[in-house]
Amino acid sequence: MSSFHEECGVFGVYSRETNDLASMTYYALFALQHRGQESAGIVVNDDGVFTYQKGEGLISEVFSTDNLSSLGKGNIAVGHVRYATTGAKLLQNIQPLIVNHHKGRMALCHNGNLSNSYALRTRYEEQGAIFHTTTDSEVISYTIVQERLSHGSIEKAVSAAMDMIEGAYSLVISSPQKLIAARDPHGFRPLCYGETDDGKIVFASESCALDAVGARLVRDLLPGEIAVVDSGGIRFDTSHCHICPKRFCVFEYIYFARPDSVIDGASVSRCRRMAGRFLAQEHSVDADIVIGVPDSGLEAAIGYAQELGIPYAIGFTKNKYIARTFIAPEQGQRAQGVGIKLNPIRDVVDGKRVVLIDDSIVRGTTCRRIAGLLWNAGAKEIHMRVSAPPFKCPCYYGTDIDSAEVLIANRLSVDDIAKEIGVTSLGYLNIDHVRLLTGEDTGFCTACFDGNYPTVIPSDTAKNRFETKISEKKQV
Repeated sequence: MSSFHEECGVFGVYSRETNDLASMTYYALFALQHRGQESAGIVVNDDGVFTYQKGEGLISEVFSTDNLSSLGKGNIAVGHVRYATTGAKLLQNIQPLIVNHHKGRMALCHNGNLSNSYALRTRYEEQGAIFHTTTDSEVISYTIVQERLSHGSIEKAVSAAMDMIEGAYSLVISSPQKLIAARDPHGFRPLCYGETDDGKIVFASESCALDAVGARLVRDLLPGEIAVVDSGGIRFDTSHCHICPKRFCVFEYIYFARPDSVIDGASVSRCRRMAGRFLAQEHSVDADIVIGVPDSGLEAAIGYAQELGIPYAIGFTKNKYIARTFIAPEQGQRAQGVGIKLNPIRDVVDGKRVVLIDDSIVRGTTCRRIAGLLWNAGAKEIHMRVSAPPFKCPCYYGTDIDSAEVLIANRLSVDDIAKEIGVTSLGYLNIDHVRLLTGEDTGFCTACFDGNYPTVIPSDTAKNRFETKISEKKQV
């Protein structure tokens, strides 16, 4: 139960025949709801006529039977669930972003963060560009539209834009006649491709979305790969592949992704259990029971228990009717939300030496509250084990931690963190084992642990810099 926010989820579908793609996209976004819980949107494209519905809240709050029906039928649809990692929580920031330009319309969905968005946006504004959102996603869309002036086709424009934008981006784009998917050359964020029995071609952030709509997973897009789908079928552009090392975000396996997803050929569930086994090898302890913090700590807890032969049990009852606690905007609200969301099962932990497995410790507030719940339920000892190394460095590729000041591992030692959060002992997973979660070192981004960033990080990295500009203008 980390105290940082994840990024977004994207989905796109192409059908040769006109179909009710809005409902299909709706079900896919439900499967991706864990990736973004602040807003959602769907665009249906019927031969160049774009109809859309977007709003704040969960999928079930944004969409109803009536407004899904109002989207009509089409042969292309794209959808998005969002958490605001870059850009304020403004209505105009809700995706898909719809752009009108001289070649028609374009709907864009983006998962990830650009590391050079501020520099690009500043350059465009100095040239006279006007932006309507505070997101780096609009910087991507503007770059693509500008490149169409000299490159003609939408796929060539996307390829040219990829030469200019840097950082993390998995994109799903609808033009009037084509569905395009693209993954950044480092492959920071996941993006997979699948097909249905009746010939629809789909793209999604995770394979669990394909499962939800009855699509068969074909493969993940390669880092740097562009896929283009139109009436002639699907074709791939690999000109941006292998131009830099793969640096997939390891937190997708540790925390972000659903355990039933398969990413880059590796089962998320298996990777989390492997993390638990590695953790047990590094930090064994005499204990009576192993429990995990729902949901991402459960698989690692099972692996830890299996490795040491300690009984595993469900230690918490989870209220499934509220969103993840970290969506609370204020720290006090986030901490209060833990008690609403989780309740320990006293019969499981009372009088026991408990091993508590979680995926990470960011600020420490949530972990302290969870430990307090276990002490109140009668735990005799609490040995916390974390299936990731200490989170010490800001992330600029899709989470909202852009300052080292909020990270507890930056100001306290492991022993002092244990005292701060109120546990008997504390152990983190070694970074060398993190790199082996899929069975071999396949190329992970571990910058949040070791500060080795795959891209150049600009000096101005505050994620609310655009909102600050807007506030200043309003006050004048």
